[in-house]
Amino acid sequence: MNKRTQWPALPVVAGLAAGLLTGCGSDSSGSGGSGASIVMGMSDDIQATDPASGYDPGSWLLFNNVFQSLLSFPKGATEPEPEAAESCAFTDSETKVYKCTLRDGLKFSNGDDLTSKDVKFSFDRMLKINDADGPAVMFPMLGKVETPDDKTVVFKLKTADATFPSKIASGAGSIVNHREYSGTELREDGKASGSGPYKLDSFSKDEAVFTVNEQYKGSADISNSGVTLKLLHGNQDDLKKALLDNKIDIAYRGLAAKDIAEIEKDVTNEEIEVIEGTSAEVQHLVFNMNDPVTGKLGVRKAIAYLLDREALVEDVYQDTATPLYSIIPAGITGHNTAFFDAYGATPSKEKAQAALQADGITEKVKLTLWSTPARYGPATDQEFKAIAKQLNDSGLFEANVKSVPFDQYEKDIEAGKYGVYVKGWVPDYPDPDNFTAPFFGEGNVLGNNYTNSEITGDIIPQTAAQSERASTDEAFGDLQDTVAAEVPVIPIWQAKQYAVVRGNTYGLEYCLDASTVFRFWELNKD
Repeated sequence: MNKRTQWPALPVVAGLAAGLLTGCGSDSSGSGGSGASIVMGMSDDIQATDPASGYDPGSWLLFNNVFQSLLSFPKGATEPEPEAAESCAFTDSETKVYKCTLRDGLKFSNGDDLTSKDVKFSFDRMLKINDADGPAVMFPMLGKVETPDDKTVVFKLKTADATFPSKIASGAGSIVNHREYSGTELREDGKASGSGPYKLDSFSKDEAVFTVNEQYKGSADISNSGVTLKLLHGNQDDLKKALLDNKIDIAYRGLAAKDIAEIEKDVTNEEIEVIEGTSAEVQHLVFNMNDPVTGKLGVRKAIAYLLDREALVEDVYQDTATPLYSIIPAGITGHNTAFFDAYGATPSKEKAQAALQADGITEKVKLTLWSTPARYGPATDQEFKAIAKQLNDSGLFEANVKSVPFDQYEKDIEAGKYGVYVKGWVPDYPDPDNFTAPFFGEGNVLGNNYTNSEITGDIIPQTAAQSERASTDEAFGDLQDTVAAEVPVIPIWQAKQYAVVRGNTYGLEYCLDASTVFRFWELNKD
């Protein structure tokens, strides 16, 4: 997601072949939520309560708990299973017609029936509104949605896409009530009407309150009576203080790396525990291929030879991330180590200098690294200053760092003002397609003027059509090797996912996995 704010090796991810045919899911009712309520603090803001707009971690956390999708990712799983649907399957060999049958008795939290009309309405309005900050960009392949009857939904795709089940299992597949939402405009009253495990009782700048949806019918088994989410607006110190002062049960997304490291080492504080989960969040250096400096391959290769990822994750991130050596992160089907193979893990001034000289560059390269910490985390400026120092210590570069607000940052990237800048990515769904098509496909999110006809015209559409995801390994390997050779981006790190919890709160281990779905219903407290 350009979502996306930011975007250990993970366990090997199974292929998505099961997306071709998904069987019946288990049935649960919202009335099961009888445990204590949970208070959680988060540094991210919730940018939107309307699924046609929000495309950020905070908003998707809300969507995944308030709205249902036809499919969802169970805890620890990378293949979607039925949620609002009782079954879904491709009905053709070309993966271009996808049919879902809804569960019986689905209702929205206000008691309105949920039928195929609501599903069609939700997708049609998202595409029609086509909000710049919304998930419509994920569905260029969607031609039309048909509803033969109240329980049946048929998606007709313009191009083959075996990853379609994973896309509709994400927050982008949220089903809204057609009676309460406009088909042409975003809802802006701060309310949400869904059929998921929770209701959004109230929403303000600093707090969102969720209670159990008694009308819910789906696969989630609810373990608490509600969740109050405190929004700390990126303030790490306030998040840490709220946890230590016992004002919140859980601190999620936003504690400084040094704070997490200190809490882990503080064996005297038995009440607080750090829970580590898997993550496929990544961060990259991005190069403007039209820039007079970074447009030169020798400059980009020299930076690749000088980047010391190990030092960055140790010194800046206190080992709360791991070095990343390819576009597709560890644990995702098709991952390789293309940048490690091409440039090594140990910085080499000699090879960097040779790369510059091969491009006719003999003087120091003047370079500005552009950062925006409000979007990619408060450690981003520190990280980029460390990268600039690595480059400058080689004697080959004269690099500095400039940091700007996110709104200005995005405008300047679009205008081509930056030569090298940061982009982070939190995946929409755990498939190699989501780490490649958004970066190198048509209308990519990087804005760096990089084109490669083989990647865009052949590899991406061909791999998207392959239902047996493990069979895409070779093609995605070729893609990663090409990126390492042409260096339009340099992968820096892959995040570990953390939450810090007070000792009487449980279930966090079921909320932190590569699907990026934070499941409120798994939380419980003594």
